[in-house]
Amino acid sequence: MILKKMKRDKTNFEKWFSFRRHQRRFGAKKLSSLILTDFKAQKKMIILGESADKPLYGSANNLEEHLVALRKVFIGQSELCYTHAKIIVLLRREFEVEKNFKLLEKLWQEESDFLLKNLDFHWLLSAAARFAENSDDKMVSSLGIATTCLQVSVRLAESERFLTNTTQCEDDEEKQIRLDNGERIVLFEDVPVFKFGTDDTVRFMRWQLDKAAKFHPAGKILLEVFKRLQDIDTVYKRAKNRHTRNKTSWW
Repeated sequence: MILKKMKRDKTNFEKWFSFRRHQRRFGAKKLSSLILTDFKAQKKMIILGESADKPLYGSANNLEEHLVALRKVFIGQSELCYTHAKIIVLLRREFEVEKNFKLLEKLWQEESDFLLKNLDFHWLLSAAARFAENSDDKMVSSLGIATTCLQVSVRLAESERFLTNTTQCEDDEEKQIRLDNGERIVLFEDVPVFKFGTDDTVRFMRWQLDKAAKFHPAGKILLEVFKRLQDIDTVYKRAKNRHTRNKTSWW
């Protein structure tokens, strides 16, 4: 099978001629004006009602319809989490990007601890994607890109593991002994196999993430995503479970 070259992203000029783009932004001005900015008060407001019967996948072209459906996802959660989601939606639909990105930054600067604790994986990644896409600060944008790369890499690895039915495979003791005895086994281009049990690579990575988290909320998101990957069934948790050397632990 011969694959074509990767499709490039459209320019802003090309996007302007997209009918669907304008259709998805219809009514945005009115809905944007209804977003409240008293973030502290919203933390204590819990959204009441009946939850959606099924998870929300995709989004309706009609913005108001989409936000109504999205609100049901946040039943039982803080109004602030829903406000965060609405800002993300407006940015995705490229409505008043500069204004809404400043609002997103303000929200994260003021309430990062609350958001890190209460947002699920999806919305943390969505926020990271907005920092990557919309920030004029290259450092902040890079932190958002790093979060996306981390998530996509783990998702690829775990998806291949699922597809190839390797989720129940056991460790090869002979190979572990070879690694324990100091044998250097190369994966590709002089990159060696991770030495499960003692390797210090992830610890150094964790130190770098800790520094990034002090720089900007986008760094805090990156660190939080990394931490969560240690607690769900991913290669990071499996590496953590295999680790035996306290000196090189990363959690």
